[in-house]
Formats: sequence, structure tokens, C-alpha cells
Amino acid sequence: MLVRDAMSTVVLTIGPDHTLRQAAALMSARRVGAAIVYDPDAGGIGILTERDILDSVGRGQNPDDERTHAHTTNDVVFAAPTWTLQEAAEAMAHGGFRHLIVLERGEPAGIVSVRDIIRCWAPVRRQREEPVTA
Repeated sequence: MLVRDAMSTVVLTIGPDHTLRQAAALMSARRVGAAIVYDPDAGGIGILTERDILDSVGRGQNPDDERTHAHTTNDVVFAAPTWTLQEAAEAMAHGGFRHLIVLERGEPAGIVSVRDIIRCWAPVRRQREEPVTA
């Protein structure tokens, strides 16, 4: 199975001047754990994750004052849609992160997460059927 089969194609993109509270609210509303941060002044495409927000709050920083650009990872490992899920999982394990931005022709095409990969690899959990009694 390939990354294109597992990735989320509806991606949240935010700017570098959003506050962490705004980013958290948008991520929560979309039920995603990461957002692409587009910042042409810092090299283009970065990623902000729920862990980045949690780390900031845990350090006592005010999420209404902190801007995403200060917490964005700009040294991003990108995946291609043609990577296998094994390649994506190995990149995540090697880098110690849970999300990969998927680029196609130099543009973000989606995000693949550890959860996406597990969903594809693990059998679907089925609800138990009621026992039939005679």
C-alpha cells in the first residue's frame, strides 16, 4: 500500500502569525493533529503539531501571545505519494515524529500520520454480533 492510499488530502494550512490558540482551535475543529504552516520568510513549508502546542503551554507560555512561526518545524521530512507505507513508517521512526507532509510536484498534497498507517495495516475492528439463540 502506498502513502497516497493512506494520506489525508484535506489539509489545514495556517500562517506564521496565527497564535497558538488560533492554531489549536482550528486543529481541534478539523480534528487533526498537525497543520501545514506556510511561511515564505522561513523557507516555505513547515509543520505545527499538537505536541508543539503542548510543549509551549507546558513551558508556561501564553498561547494567545505565542505565534506559530516560533514553534513550527521548518526542517521537514517530506514524503512522496508513491512511497510505501513501510518507507513512511521508517522515516517517522528514524526522525521521531508522527506526521509527514506529502508533496506532489513541489506542492502539499496531504499529510500522512502514524494513525493513518496503523488504520491501513490493522484489520478493521468489527462490532460483535448478538449471539443467535434458538
